[in-house]
Amino acid sequence: MSGTVEASPAGVISTLDDVTEAWRLVRELMIASRPHYLAVLQDVGLSPVQGMALLHLASDEPMSMSALAAALKCDNSNVTGIVDRLEAAGLVERRPDPHDRRVKTVVMTAHGSRLRDEADRRMAVPPPAFARLGAQDARVLREVLERLAR
Repeated sequence: MSGTVEASPAGVISTLDDVTEAWRLVRELMIASRPHYLAVLQDVGLSPVQGMALLHLASDEPMSMSALAAALKCDNSNVTGIVDRLEAAGLVERRPDPHDRRVKTVVMTAHGSRLRDEADRRMAVPPPAFARLGAQDARVLREVLERLAR
């Protein structure tokens, strides 16, 4: 019901908006999938924030500590602790930036890359609700989500 105006039982007029309802359903799906996401990270030995950090790092490219903080939407001082724990686990290394030695970069190790890839592989398995989608519905959903992601 896109843009339809209806009276509620209390007599209050509200606008039923398909976009708002679609967003509510996406949020509901995200919340419902959180336990799966957290279980996958726990299974591979990562905390949620460590998993997010690894997912933001490219296997073959250093990222500055400040860029990682921006990607995680947290303060630079928080990233120090996150990277400390990742480094202690052998998942990342800190290196000076070759162009500005005052800047520290984070580089994923081979072990970190394997762990991140394993977590990503496990998280890529759709939840059971998606398996119930027919081929046409799955295609339409994918196309809509691709447009939204652009």
